Amino acid sequence: MAPAPGEIGRPVAMSPSTAYDKSATPQAAPPRSREAAQAQAQAMVRGTLVHRLLQSLPDVEPARREATAQNFLARAGAEFSADDRKRFLSQALAIIADSRFAPLFAPGSRAEVSIVGRLARTGGPEILVSGQIDRLVITAQAVLIADYKTNRDPPKSVEAAPPAYVEQLALYRAMLGKIYPDRPIRAALVWTEMPELMEISTAMLDEAIARITSR
Repeated sequence: MAPAPGEIGRPVAMSPSTAYDKSATPQAAPPRSREAAQAQAQAMVRGTLVHRLLQSLPDVEPARREATAQNFLARAGAEFSADDRKRFLSQALAIIADSRFAPLFAPGSRAEVSIVGRLARTGGPEILVSGQIDRLVITAQAVLIADYKTNRDPPKSVEAAPPAYVEQLALYRAMLGKIYPDRPIRAALVWTEMPELMEISTAMLDEAIARITSR
């Protein structure tokens, strides 16, 4: 005969790519010149090309990767110069060859993996998470995930990584931790411009998920 507990509320939907909410009030973007707008549009196309290379090349035989990528860039990146296309290819191949996360691009790894799940939140309704992991591999020792970023000015250190990006990886890690509680989950940001693979520490990921669940 005790009173029923109060309802917590309906679950809150969240996409990892938009998890970071720096301000409750959106701020208008400053006006940009025509040249700046064109440069940004071109950077977005470039980012899409490099992303596609990183997505597809690991599934191509190593001996055929360069030729396959050149053919793709000649078609999809015709607006860029031959030198630009060569640079894009070099960046992608350098990342794939990085020994630190080699399993991410080895046979058995996967690209564009959709993930959904629920995350408990302190004093509020649970969070419904839905997102897509750029690169994922599951080994007997660990789970490795990576998210590609094509910013032209990547941070100088992992501590300076944008909170939005860290929280995105933290949500992926939290969801995968429910499936693979028996092994560590390592996460990294891949900056295509340098190129550089920046692993996010466990402490940073723990702090990020704590911020999300306490909001």
